[in-house]
Amino acid sequence: MRALVTGGGGFLGTAICRRLRRRGDEVTSISRGDHPHLREEGVITLRADLSDPLALNQAIEGKDVVFHVAAKAGVWGRRRDYVQTNIHGTHNVLAACRAGGVGRLVYTSSPSVCFDGSDHTMAGPNLPYASNFLAHYPATKAEAERLILAENSPALATCALRPHLIFGPGDPHILPRIVQAARTGKLARIGDGSNEVTLCFVENAALAHVLAADTLSAEAPHAGRAFFIGQEQPVLLWEWIDEVLRGLDISPPGRQLSQGTAYAMGALLEFLWQVLPMPGEPRMTRFVANQLATSHSYTMQPAADAFGYAEETDLRSATNATIDWLARGM
Repeated sequence: MRALVTGGGGFLGTAICRRLRRRGDEVTSISRGDHPHLREEGVITLRADLSDPLALNQAIEGKDVVFHVAAKAGVWGRRRDYVQTNIHGTHNVLAACRAGGVGRLVYTSSPSVCFDGSDHTMAGPNLPYASNFLAHYPATKAEAERLILAENSPALATCALRPHLIFGPGDPHILPRIVQAARTGKLARIGDGSNEVTLCFVENAALAHVLAADTLSAEAPHAGRAFFIGQEQPVLLWEWIDEVLRGLDISPPGRQLSQGTAYAMGALLEFLWQVLPMPGEPRMTRFVANQLATSHSYTMQPAADAFGYAEETDLRSATNATIDWLARGM
């Protein structure tokens, strides 16, 4: 199989590239940065932006499948930057797929496209899109997901996967920030600690993408649909964070904030960052406050039924591997 991975140098993109290369597929990555580690895996690496249609056309030409993983992530930043990458970039990828005659496209979406600040427990793919977004990332990812799913046809079969809270060795985002905050005494427990969430080990997320691509056609059960992806066993979020911290000989957070207090703090900090020339990003936002205090867990049965997804690495093994990596200094 000849595959293109947009954002192949990222955390999930790298795992997808490696999995494809291990079974002998020809893999090309297109990313904004240079990623020597991919070339060591035998991946053809191209350096370009999703805003460059010519580069995308050249990269996609002759490919059998595209994994559209690249996105502008995060909970803070200018809306136009999110729109440019997540919406306009997706338009460009779809146009290049049509021009290049690609038959299959698997899109990396996010459960946050459905997150409305309320509890979702063992939810399925019929969960509606949120009607009010508190960050540009989920808003633009929801629009991009709609574009992808609407494109499904005999000429280009599409589906979207929503891996939730991806973690594992090499994680550049979630856990390193939590660990650093805990080490410096800046981490506070948000909510009452009863919120249940689904996590997703990065190798399981990569597996889901490959399984979805291998079985995708316009008539496949997952064509034109979106699926949550993660561990089969949800966790109580703060109990799991405490477990990771104890594994690193770091004391769990002693401070606790209610969801309402954290939300109000996030609203204030967002206002200050908008009206003042503040560096970096707020330590708390309304979106993050709701994410850390509410339940968002999902059933894996629809993905299992549609394209055979089953976790390859269980939660215990995934957590231990991640703790070991963090202990080695990340």
